[in-house]
Amino acid sequence: MMLLGLATVQAGTLSQANAVRAGYEKSLEAWTIKMQLAKGEAARREVMAARPMPDVAAKRMWSVISPQLNEEWTIEPAAWFLRIASPLVEVGEDGLRTPAMRPQIAQVQKTVEKYHLQSRQLAPMCMALVACGDNTSLNLLRKIESQNPDKKVAGVAALGLAMMAKDINDEPRIMRERLSMLRKAIIDAADVEIEGVTVAELAEEELYIIRNLSKGRPAPELSGRDSGGRAMSLSSFEGKVVILLFWNSGGEGPDAVINWANALRADERFAGKEFEVVGVNSDPLPVLRKLQAEGKVDWPNFSDPNNELGKVYRVGAWPLTYVLGADRKIHYIGTTGTFAELTAAAVLDES
Repeated sequence: MMLLGLATVQAGTLSQANAVRAGYEKSLEAWTIKMQLAKGEAARREVMAARPMPDVAAKRMWSVISPQLNEEWTIEPAAWFLRIASPLVEVGEDGLRTPAMRPQIAQVQKTVEKYHLQSRQLAPMCMALVACGDNTSLNLLRKIESQNPDKKVAGVAALGLAMMAKDINDEPRIMRERLSMLRKAIIDAADVEIEGVTVAELAEEELYIIRNLSKGRPAPELSGRDSGGRAMSLSSFEGKVVILLFWNSGGEGPDAVINWANALRADERFAGKEFEVVGVNSDPLPVLRKLQAEGKVDWPNFSDPNNELGKVYRVGAWPLTYVLGADRKIHYIGTTGTFAELTAAAVLDES
């Protein structure tokens, strides 16, 4: 038995780790079905409040694997732990958001480098490191790609490097490196499956992003309907600097997202200029209509309850912001907030 910050824990087993994962995923699947069947805003909010908590699952997994991270059997459950734990945040008194389980994530990273760099079981860990999205994970992937003796593992690490490089910049040198890593991934690890998806399929997705969703590329066209069923297209806003906002009211801080978009349209940097916030809303249609009827949302929105338009932009988490120039070229991809605002203002000044 040993004390590791979160709780007093005992050495666990692979079957215990698998049970933690299966229990969380089963409860999440049941919750998703309830959300789909919920009728009315009150019912949806009630079901939303009962969502299985990833922090609880992460802590349970940590209690099982943490005493034995140096043992190879923990690699796969540790990878699952990273995917669950890395999005979790804590908000301090100063309003700053920091990773909620940073020490535990760092311990996994250090243990992989110290004990498992040569392991042939590292493929799932490579993708989990991508989910962490930090420099430590990037450097660890580089070591796995260059030092692991298994070509398939090194190939998956190469895919991870290509995926993480898109968050660095789109300079020609970085783009060449991404393409080189993708080629290696396809040649050496095309048939490796990560969470039921092959490396070849993941690499194809990255190629799509490079060709269509990189900075400087023309943003893909969107054609759909607004909440009133009227035809709507992204090209109709051409000539304006656009903040394209993928959002919904069920995510973290929906009021903050709505208030941010409303404030932008009233901001003197943008008001009365060739600028618009264009939403792509993935709520059920009645929810979007209610928000608009209440006057909370008065900017144009595609209604996208099935995420069909979101798939075009490879949206996996909401909110997500694109800043598009008057020529519809992409200038920014990322979270809402200051960087999106500054980019939009700079592009508008240059127009």
